[in-house]
This record gives sequence, C-alpha cells and structure tokens, in this order.
Amino acid sequence: MKSLSDKKVVMTTETTGFSPKEGHKLVEIAAIEIDKNDIQTGAVFHAYINPERSIPRDIVAVHGLNRKFLKNYPTFAVYKDCFLHFIEGKEIIGHHINFDMDFVNNEIGFELPNKMTDTLEMAKKVFPNQKNGLLALTERLNIKIKNSPYSGALLDALRMLEIYKKLKNI
Repeated sequence: MKSLSDKKVVMTTETTGFSPKEGHKLVEIAAIEIDKNDIQTGAVFHAYINPERSIPRDIVAVHGLNRKFLKNYPTFAVYKDCFLHFIEGKEIIGHHINFDMDFVNNEIGFELPNKMTDTLEMAKKVFPNQKNGLLALTERLNIKIKNSPYSGALLDALRMLEIYKKLKNI
C-alpha cells in the first residue's frame, strides 16, 4: 500500500522469543516519527507491555526486560488503538522489519497494509557478506548517538533512523 502520509515511523520491538506462532509476545515497542526529509517530528510512541507469560533467561539477557518489571504494565490490547493511530498511513522503517511486524500483526489480529522498508535488506545490498546487525552497522557507519534521552527500544529506533539515513545516501 502506498503511504497516505508524508511522514514515516522508525519502529522496533522487543519480544519474549523468536516466533509469535510459538506463543511469544511483545514486551516493548518503540516508534519515532520522521518527516519527508527524515527529520524527527518529535512524535514518539513507546510502550512496555505485559506479555502475560514467562520470558526465557537468554532473551532477558538480550533486552533486560523481565516478567517482574513488566507485570504492572498493560497488555498490548490497551495500547492497540493508540499505536494504530500513530502509524496510520505511514511508511514503517525497521531493521529486519518482518520479524517485528510478525509480532505486531499477531497482536492486532490482522496484517497492516503500511509500506515497509527494511534497513537490514538495504544494508545487505550495500555491505554484502558482512555483519549487518544494528550494532555492527552503527560502528561501520560511524554513528554516534550523543546525549540521547532514549534507552532500550527507543535508542535502537534512533540508531535505525541514523542507519536508514546513511544507507539511503550511499
């Protein structure tokens, strides 16, 4: 679907595992809105989510979000309408975006029609046969995030935004 807006969102998630088909759920979602010139508008969506399930230790080691921390946050259902409004008609940019969208689509119960741009696919074209994870690209592209008020998924979304802008210009 063509974007209905001249705005885009850079989005990322954290989860309880690798597949919603195996019952894994979102535990954090972050999106930063940018304009047609890829400049932040100031609009941000961020939520910690109670997955109502256990989180394997190896996954907690990746993102640091455990069940004890998340138990007092609402489930995704509480955030659903606000999130859908935030992304409505906007292109969604993410690193390995299909992974994130599998979880989001599972939570909302349908496949979002938004245009998707995958910075991992962009990176593979520019840097074939190299490590193209978020941190590897941040280092390779000499991206420095200074004095950011963000952490966790929001900080990753900010990294993705800078990666996206640099890859577009290579």
